[in-house]
Amino acid sequence: MSPAGELQQFREAVERLERQAAEHKRIWERLAARDAVTQALARSASLADAAPLILQAICESLGWQMGALWTTDPHAGVLRCVETWDGPSGNIPQFEAITRQSTFPPGIGIPGRVWSTRQSCWIPDVTRDANFPRAPVAAKEGLRASFGFPILLGDAVLGVMEFFSREIRQPDDELLRMLGAMGSQIGQFIERKRAEDVLDRFFSMSLDMLCIAGFDGYFKRLNPAWERTLGYTVAELTAAPFLDFVHPEDRHATVAATQKISAGFDVISFENRYRCRDGSWKWLLWTATPLQSQQLIYAAARDITERKLAEDKIRGLKETAESASRAKSDFLARMSHEIRTPMNAIIGMADLLWETPLNPDQREYVRIFRRAGSTLLNLINDILDLSKIESGHMQLEEIDFDLAEILEKACEIMAVRAHEKGLELAWRMKPDVPTNVTGDPDRLRQVLINLAGNAIKFTDRGEVVVLVERDPTGSEPGLLRFSVSDTGVGVPEDVRARIFESFVQADTSTTRKYGGTGLGLSIAKHFVELMNGRIWVESAPGQGSTFHFTANFGTHAEPKPAIPAPIDLKGLRTLVVDDNATNRLILREMLAGWGASIEEADGGERGLAALERAEREGARFELVLLDSRMPGMDGFQLGELIQKHPGLANTTVLMLSSDNRSGDAARCRGLGISAYLVKPVRRSDLLAVVQTTLGMSRATDEKMPEPSATDPATKPLRILLAEDSEDNLFLIRSYLRDTPHRVDEAVNGEVALHRFQSAPYDLVLMDLEMPVMDGRSSVRTIREWERQRGLKPTPILALTAHALPEDARKSLDAGCNGHLTKPILKKTLLEAVRQVSAGQVPSQQPYESEIVVPDVRLRPLIAGYVCSRRRDVATILAALESSDFETIRSLAHKMKGTGTAYGFARITEIGATLEQSVASANTEGIRNQTGELERYLNEVSLPDA
Repeated sequence: MSPAGELQQFREAVERLERQAAEHKRIWERLAARDAVTQALARSASLADAAPLILQAICESLGWQMGALWTTDPHAGVLRCVETWDGPSGNIPQFEAITRQSTFPPGIGIPGRVWSTRQSCWIPDVTRDANFPRAPVAAKEGLRASFGFPILLGDAVLGVMEFFSREIRQPDDELLRMLGAMGSQIGQFIERKRAEDVLDRFFSMSLDMLCIAGFDGYFKRLNPAWERTLGYTVAELTAAPFLDFVHPEDRHATVAATQKISAGFDVISFENRYRCRDGSWKWLLWTATPLQSQQLIYAAARDITERKLAEDKIRGLKETAESASRAKSDFLARMSHEIRTPMNAIIGMADLLWETPLNPDQREYVRIFRRAGSTLLNLINDILDLSKIESGHMQLEEIDFDLAEILEKACEIMAVRAHEKGLELAWRMKPDVPTNVTGDPDRLRQVLINLAGNAIKFTDRGEVVVLVERDPTGSEPGLLRFSVSDTGVGVPEDVRARIFESFVQADTSTTRKYGGTGLGLSIAKHFVELMNGRIWVESAPGQGSTFHFTANFGTHAEPKPAIPAPIDLKGLRTLVVDDNATNRLILREMLAGWGASIEEADGGERGLAALERAEREGARFELVLLDSRMPGMDGFQLGELIQKHPGLANTTVLMLSSDNRSGDAARCRGLGISAYLVKPVRRSDLLAVVQTTLGMSRATDEKMPEPSATDPATKPLRILLAEDSEDNLFLIRSYLRDTPHRVDEAVNGEVALHRFQSAPYDLVLMDLEMPVMDGRSSVRTIREWERQRGLKPTPILALTAHALPEDARKSLDAGCNGHLTKPILKKTLLEAVRQVSAGQVPSQQPYESEIVVPDVRLRPLIAGYVCSRRRDVATILAALESSDFETIRSLAHKMKGTGTAYGFARITEIGATLEQSVASANTEGIRNQTGELERYLNEVSLPDA
C-alpha cells in the first residue's frame, strides 16, 4: 500500500476514535444528568427543594446555560415560572427577569407548546421562531437553542422544564426521550409527596383513633382522636404498656389478638374496653394489620360505646319486631288475595259492559270505574308483592318473550363497560335453541347482566362470550344452558364452592382491587333455582372463568313465524373478516340462518387474498363484513384497498367495531363503506343494514319548505358558533345571514370556552371534533362553570358528523341540549334556532324530512300503511284515557314487527319503546312516544305508487 493510502487509513481511524469518544462523552453526560436528577429527588422534601438542583444538574451535565421550571395554574389556565438557574457565565439578567414575570397559555411559547401537546419540544434557534414571545430579549443576550419537556403524571401535565444554550443546536430525539422519562419520574415524585402530605393530614384529622404500636406492647404514634375520646394526653398513653388501659376482663382476649397479629395474620378485628381518664370505660372496635419487617402493628379503633348500649335495647325488641313483621306480611298476603278475587270480577264485568251499546253518559261512567278499578288492582298487586318479598315468597312471572331479544338487550347494556376496557363482548344462541319461550324475562336478564358484569370487571384483555344452548343433560325442550365465559383472572379452586354464598368474594386482594358486595352471585343463584335450574363455575386462576347456569322455560308447540325479510339473502356470497374466531362464528350463524353463503378470513391480508381470488374466478363477494381493529392490516386499511381496487370498488362493505372510537363513522363514510355497526351486533340491526345497503336507497335531494328566516316574532339571539372548518363556518353563516341573530365564531373548544366565559350568549352551536379542545370537553367545562356560579344553563346544540344513536347519547351526557347531524339542512338549523328564540330549549334532534323509497313490491302498500299508523295515534290516545293498556300493547307490538319491513326503521324503534312503556304501565312514556310517532309521520314524504 502506498504511503498516501496508509495516511488515509490512519486519518479514518482517528476520525472513528474521535466519533466514539464524542459518543461516549455524550452518553456519560446524559447518564450523569439522569443520576443527578435521581439524587436530587431522593434527598428533597418537595419540588421546591428539588427544582434548583434538577435545573443545575441538567444544565451542567449537558452543557446548557440556563434552565427554568414552569408549573400549571389550573384556575388561571396558564403556566407560571417558579424557579430558574443559570451558571456563573450566564450573564442573562434581562432574559431571566422576563422569564420569571411571564405567563403562558396552552400553545404559546415553548412552555405552552409542551403543555398543549404533552410532548417534548426542541427549537434550534429561538430568535427565528415565530412562536417565541421572548425572542427579542433572547437575541439581545445571546441565547439561541432551547428545549422543553413536560412533567407528567399519567396524561396530566403538572409543569414544564425548559433549557437554553448560546449555541444553535439541532434536535436530539434520543435526548428528548430521556428527558421525557425524567419528566415522568419528577411527576411521580410530586404525586408521592402529595400522597405523603395527604396521609399525614388524614392521620391528624381522622375522627377514628389511629395508632402505630410495637410488638413490645407500647404505642409508638397516636393521632389526636385518642385524647378526645379517652381524655389522656398522647404522652401519657405512650408512657405505659397499652394493656394497662384495657379492662381486666378483656386483657386475655387482647393478648390473644395481639399474638395473632404478631404471627402474621393480615387483618384482625376485635373489641375491648379502654379506661378513660375520668375512670369510665369505652368500648372500642379494632381493626389491625402487622408490618412484621419493622415489628409494628398498624391499627384503627372506633368508639362503639353508644352502639353497645343500643344493642342491648335492640336485642330485646328484635324478636317482637320480627313477630310483628311476620304477622303483617301474612295479613297483607291474605287480605290482598281476598280483595283480588272480587276485583277481578268487577274489572272483567266492566270490560264486558264497555263492549255493549252505551249512551255517552253511560260510557263515561264505565270509563271512570274501569280506570279506577285498574288503578286499585295495580295497588293491590304492589301490596301483595311487598308481602311476598318480606315473607320470602317471591315467585317468578310466566310470560311469553323473545329469548334472542333478552340476550341482545343484556349484552347491549354491558357493551359500554366492555368497550371501555377494550374487550370483545359477544353472544351466541345455537340454532336449535327455541326463540319464543315462556318465563320471567326480567329475572333472566338480571342474572345475565350480573354474570356478564362480573366477567367484564375481572377481565383486563380478551373477550367475554355469552352462549345459550340446549342443556345436554336433559331432554325437555325448554331446558337451556347459559354460559358466560371470560379470559380474566379466574377463580381459585378453594373458593369456588363458596362463591355463591352471600358476602363472599375470591379473596381480600380481589375485594380491594375490584370492589363489590359479594351479593350478586348469591342473588343470581336464588333466581336460577326459582327457574328450576342450577349454577356453577369452571375456572383456573389466570386462565379465565366460565359461569354456567341452567333454566327451564316453557316452549310453544307452534313457534311464532318469523317476519319475512323484504329481500332474499339466499345464496348471497358474503366474506367475514375478523381475527376473533367467536365473532366469525356468530356472524356466520346469523347470515347463514338468512340463507347467505359465508366464507371467513382471520385477518386483513387473508381477507384481501380471498377477495382477489374470488374476483379472478368470476365469483365476486356481494357483501363483506370487516372488523375495524385487527392486528396487521386492520379493517379500515382493507376497506381502503377494496375501494381502490378496480375490480372490487363496487363491493358492499360493512364495518364492525368493538370500541366505537371517535371519528370511525366519518372515516367509514370517507372510504365509501356502506354502514358502521358497534358490537355486539343485534340481529335486527344487521338484517336492517344488509337490507338497506343491498335492496333499498334513500333520496335526499327533494327540497322541503323552510321556516321563515324573517319571522317578525323571532327574538334576536347572540349565538356562539364553535367550528374549526372554514367551510362549515361559511355554511352556518350563510344559513343565518338573513336573520336578526348575531354570530360570534370560535375555531376550537378552548377559544369557545374563553369567549363563553367573557360574554353572555343565548345559544351555542358546538362542533364536537375540533383541535386543542374537543366540543364535548368544552361543553362539560361550560356546564361546570355555570353550576359553580348558579347560572341558568345556556342552550347548546351539538353539530357532528357522527350519526349513530350512541353518539347522540354522548352529546346529551356531556351537557348538550340537542344533537344535529351533519350535513345539517338549513330548515333543521333555523327550526332549532327558532325554538330557542321562542324560549323553548330543544330536547332532541328535529326530524329532517324523510323520503321513503321501499322495495318495489311494497310501493302500493306504503300509503295505506302510513295512514293506518296515523289512525293508531288517535286510538292509542283514546285507549290511554280509558287505561286500555292491552290495546296499546297490541298496536305497539304490530309497529315493532312491521316498521322495518315497510322501510320505516324509526317506527320499529318507537313501537319497541312504546311496548316497554306499556309493560311498566308508564303512562307518561306512552304519551311521549305517541307524540314522537305523530311528529315522525308528519315529516315523512311518501313515494308515488
